[in-house]
Amino acid sequence: MANVCFQMKGTAVTAVVMDLYDYSPDQFFEQLKQKIDSAPQFFNASPLVLNLASYDGELQAEQLHQVVGSCRELGLQPIACKAVGGKLASTVMRLGLASLPASNARATEIQVEPAQRVDEKAPVFRPSKVITKPVRSGQQVYAEGADLILMAAVSEGAEVLADGHIHVYGPLRGRALAGVQGDTDARIFCRQMEAELVSIAGYFILNDKLREQCWKQAAHAFLEGESIQVVAL
Repeated sequence: MANVCFQMKGTAVTAVVMDLYDYSPDQFFEQLKQKIDSAPQFFNASPLVLNLASYDGELQAEQLHQVVGSCRELGLQPIACKAVGGKLASTVMRLGLASLPASNARATEIQVEPAQRVDEKAPVFRPSKVITKPVRSGQQVYAEGADLILMAAVSEGAEVLADGHIHVYGPLRGRALAGVQGDTDARIFCRQMEAELVSIAGYFILNDKLREQCWKQAAHAFLEGESIQVVAL
């Protein structure tokens, strides 16, 4: 009997999304370098999705090559393009990138056999995920379908994610991403705000902006429109 060589799973993967509006080689490279220099630990080797949905005009194949090349030169790892027009599909493939649809809808699993009928009124409930030990640099903790409660510090270089809220009863020095499946009502609470990044439903704010808002204070982050607000507790 042959051994099982692998298993396919769905998982939460953190990726930076770049909405590309315009392209000028020199300006693009300089602006991207400035952004990366503002939070080098976060952007170093970060997976990147290029979103072309809001691009002004029509991006040419040579320009896409240059964009991807600049991203790679500055240490990012482009993995996919979103909202790719038909003319760029082959270019995206040659660059070794995946092509994603423009919408945010997630693909549904293909059922080999008819699925059993589920009572739509039955609530789906998962208890909060509680972590009592510090989350150290390089570690990632994810609360799928639930809130995440951390009873100790989140170290610099660590990452905590939740489909719901995140509560940190200690210093938050790493990255915290709440509502990772799109819940715009998700919130982040911490006893001491020193984060590299906080994100809610895909929108994020970096360390340089956080330093201007409740730095080293007990704080509460939430999404207002398309902007993350951070206020003292």
